[in-house]
Amino acid sequence: MAWCEEGGIDYVLGLAQNSRLRDEISDEMAAAKAEHERTGEEARVFKDFRYRTRDSWSCERRVVGKAEYITDKENPRIVATSLSAEAWPAKALYEDLYCARGDMGCHTLRANQLRLWLSSIAYLVLHDLRRIAIVGTELARAQVGTIRCRLLKIGAIVSVSVRRIYVSLSSVFSLQELFARALANIRDNFAAV
Repeated sequence: MAWCEEGGIDYVLGLAQNSRLRDEISDEMAAAKAEHERTGEEARVFKDFRYRTRDSWSCERRVVGKAEYITDKENPRIVATSLSAEAWPAKALYEDLYCARGDMGCHTLRANQLRLWLSSIAYLVLHDLRRIAIVGTELARAQVGTIRCRLLKIGAIVSVSVRRIYVSLSSVFSLQELFARALANIRDNFAAV
């Protein structure tokens, strides 16, 4: 966290629970349990507070506690963040920002590192596709996601013979000419190398 703060990088990091943190959200946990018992539905109550560890943290930081009661059991979670409460209120910080990180990560550092490498390679390939293949076209300044969805993520029939691989695009594919031009630009670029 100190490294992020020194570099001006915002963070939202999950914290391991300890007795001090559990005590800090005990009233919210009781409120969530009471709401669950009253409605029979899952209940969440959030608490935004300042916290500092006894030894490892160099300063006090913003912490958000989620006190949740689901199917007759507690499910508390605690996160530390550099983001302000004005920009990210506790509920939005946890539900919209912190929980979204689960959609993109793996359980191990190695797996996340591999995903980062593969994503970086894919980005560089699409960057070069933009620079070489679709320069001067309507997608020349498009974002990577737009290029991927409009030009590459399309239906096709792939046929393999002894000497060739044929890719047949749909006759109603709206960017056929652009696709053919991009392919020709790639061929010309590799022929020059």
